[in-house]
Amino acid sequence: MQITEVLTEGLHREFRIVVGAQDLDAKLTGRLSEMQPKIHLKGFRPGKAPVSHLKKTFGKSLMGEIVQAAIDESSEKAIKEHELHPAVRPRIDFDNELEQILTGKADLAFTMKVDLMPNFELADLGKLEIERLVADVSDADVEEAMQRLADSERVFAPRPEGEAAQNGDSLTIDFKGSIDGAPFEGGSAENFDLVLGSETFLKEFEDQLIGTNAGQTKKLSIRFPDDYGGPDIAGKDADFEVTVKSVRAPQPLTIDNEFARRFGSDSLGGLKERVRDSVKSRFSAASRTHLKRRMLDALDAAHDFELPPIMVKVEFDAIWRQVENELKREGKTPEDEGTTEEQLRADYRGIAERRVRLGLVLSKIGQQNGLGVTDDELERAVAARARRFPGQEEKVFRYYRETPQALEEIRAPLFEDKVIDFVAELANVTDRKVDRATLFMEPDDASEKLAAGEKKKEKKAKPEEKPKPKKKKGD
Repeated sequence: MQITEVLTEGLHREFRIVVGAQDLDAKLTGRLSEMQPKIHLKGFRPGKAPVSHLKKTFGKSLMGEIVQAAIDESSEKAIKEHELHPAVRPRIDFDNELEQILTGKADLAFTMKVDLMPNFELADLGKLEIERLVADVSDADVEEAMQRLADSERVFAPRPEGEAAQNGDSLTIDFKGSIDGAPFEGGSAENFDLVLGSETFLKEFEDQLIGTNAGQTKKLSIRFPDDYGGPDIAGKDADFEVTVKSVRAPQPLTIDNEFARRFGSDSLGGLKERVRDSVKSRFSAASRTHLKRRMLDALDAAHDFELPPIMVKVEFDAIWRQVENELKREGKTPEDEGTTEEQLRADYRGIAERRVRLGLVLSKIGQQNGLGVTDDELERAVAARARRFPGQEEKVFRYYRETPQALEEIRAPLFEDKVIDFVAELANVTDRKVDRATLFMEPDDASEKLAAGEKKKEKKAKPEEKPKPKKKKGD
């Protein structure tokens, strides 16, 4: 066995490894000799079949095992002798055809390519400056939530005969849709309950049903938005034939103690407190989303080290497949998005690099501080996932038991949340009051809005320069 380091380049190493055909054959002969006493072949006495005959019969299949063992042994030896810490499983490029190796006509010669884990120091987590967006829960927020609760319990009664549908009414309808005269998937239904104004369907569709009566059939024409899901209907005109089977008006609903008792509260005040706590939980979850994003931004900015190329490539390839599938599904090209494929690739490569960098940083924080996900925590998370599929719980449990990759997809966010909580305890976190609309924005949109507001304040704060008086002759 010969192991030679042939390339050292940043975090990348390459080794040329050669195991002679004679060595492989000797291992094969030894293996067959051990097996010989236990083998019974037709035409030979038990355990007396010659090794040469066994080699012809079993040699190729056994050689496959021997070759794999030689690859594993030599690769492990190279890694151990050079004290390497691979980022992913090494890649193997064979010099010769595998068939020639298995039949003993060629040496096992290959190049082992290894990408290493970077060796970096963590930034001082106590010096991270992170802003957390928070918002107060107002009485109006609670009243709005109470109204949504009431709407969920609202009762509808048939309108008097001949009375037309109004916004807020509940209609039972049959509809058939077509594009260019042909039906399309999801374009038809029977006995569908639709509350006008709920935006269950496109507003254009619902608005055209205002003023209809029970028993009436009406033809509607709408245009699907360009960004509507699926290239088959996005941006296309559609015709619908809608039959209104019933029109029901919302009945008055009094929000009082009796209403509160429907939800297990003794009084209206008690229900409001429960609703307030629920709203606070929603606000806290939104606040945490911003905190997590800003913390990841801070960790990313605080660390700069070389990344394993293969990890970046794997992450980028996964992202790029999603991008290509989405563009294909929507029937678009990068140019339709106002960019080029080259620029789009560069943008998503930057995202891939950020994900890999943060993954390594979070992993190191967890390792150095003994953070991890226990089996009990993982089991509870799987149980929570299983509860989403009533009647199929055992099937869900079995899927996660038998699919390590799927189980890792549950473990990863649990671990990330633990690290985020740990860092939040060390970092300098300051709260910034914002309005509810900002709190529930996407993190990027909220940051842009707040940055724009800061610029506006700075502009107002600058004293206006008074025009200088023109110089007179002789001054």
